Amino acid sequence: MVRHFSTIVGDFLDTVFDFDSRIARTLGPLLLRPGHLTLEYFRGHRVRYVTPVRLFFVLCIVAFLMVRFSVDAETNMALPSGIEQAERIEDVERLRDAALKGMAGARKAASGLPESTAGIEQGIAQINEQAQRRIDWLAAREQARIRGDAFDLPYPPGRSARDAPPPEFFFNGKPWHQHDNPISIEWLPERANALLNQMIGRARTNLGEARHDRSRLADAFFQMLPQSLFVLVPVFALVLKLAYFFTRRLYMEHLIVVLHSHAFLCAMLVLVTGTMALRDVLDPAGWVHAALGWALAAQLAWMPLYLLLTQKRVYGQGWLLTVLKFVLLGHIHFALMVLGLIISLAASLVAM
Repeated sequence: MVRHFSTIVGDFLDTVFDFDSRIARTLGPLLLRPGHLTLEYFRGHRVRYVTPVRLFFVLCIVAFLMVRFSVDAETNMALPSGIEQAERIEDVERLRDAALKGMAGARKAASGLPESTAGIEQGIAQINEQAQRRIDWLAAREQARIRGDAFDLPYPPGRSARDAPPPEFFFNGKPWHQHDNPISIEWLPERANALLNQMIGRARTNLGEARHDRSRLADAFFQMLPQSLFVLVPVFALVLKLAYFFTRRLYMEHLIVVLHSHAFLCAMLVLVTGTMALRDVLDPAGWVHAALGWALAAQLAWMPLYLLLTQKRVYGQGWLLTVLKFVLLGHIHFALMVLGLIISLAASLVAM
């Protein structure tokens, strides 16, 4: 049977993303009714909603794409284009101010992340150094023109991150070297130790390259991050199983709780990223900008409150015990997330 192209596209979206009436029935409770989808799943009411695995998978991919595009937009906005080619001091100052404005927006978006803020501050210093170097050279050229002298002062090259030596790793109190001072773990076979030192050498080289081109490290990091989160999901479910061991719920039930909770976090990450992007393009003095700021604060406050209410409604324990477990599980969850980020970063350094 010959079918219209639109019906084929609809079948594809339905098969891969489940874009039908169930998505509308799922997103509302996911965002506004803590624990509702999980309890509905436990009661056997599953046909009406998107399955937990597919819901988490799609929202996780969308969230990481949104964050990635947001990071790329901030980076592109901050690039000091044209400073090295500007022929007038006024043009250098204009380009410098535009680049610093973009960096200020990136610093505001990365507030609360010390590693990102440190990198942005370094970028601001590089922009100022580059602009001042160009201004000094143009001023010297102008003075030579006024005096009528020949101007043969070469343009001073900037400091390149490629010229810096690779970072040093230390083992046994001495700088690591793949042959002279390699890492050797006794309980690992010789081939595994050789592979470990090979990976350290690759990470050391790539870390030096990342000083010059951070986009490569960012690309590798965002490729590894979703995989780390997918691996951590069953670990989070195991932690819930231990915390609620005497409730006699099956491990798969705890896994459903984790999938719905992380799907909610991914959906909120999409909303937060979109709100921040929309607020950044508006006039800071306008009332819409202020309203978006309040909306952003409400979204950030709703995330932990939602998770607490979910834990209370799904497991049905008293408030005191629920809050105590919520605080404990929150610390464990945060530690596992940090561990996942560290592993993702290390894997990114090897893979880039």
